[in-house]
Amino acid sequence: MEAYRAKMIADSLDVKFVSYFGVPVFIEHVNVGAGTARIHTLDRPDEEQTVPVDVLTEEFNDEFDLPFI
Repeated sequence: MEAYRAKMIADSLDVKFVSYFGVPVFIEHVNVGAGTARIHTLDRPDEEQTVPVDVLTEEFNDEFDLPFI
């Protein structure tokens, strides 16, 4: 993921699904200049870590899309 996209997700009020090596995470803050993000897993909000944004993946979940009838 690019740093600017990670920042857009972090600043957005919309829910976006992001994973860190397959684990769903929440982005707390993005340092665009350093290319890093402060994240935590959804089940452990007290355990934040700083990771490179290029290892984050935006997940697209079509599970809830209903066909138009």
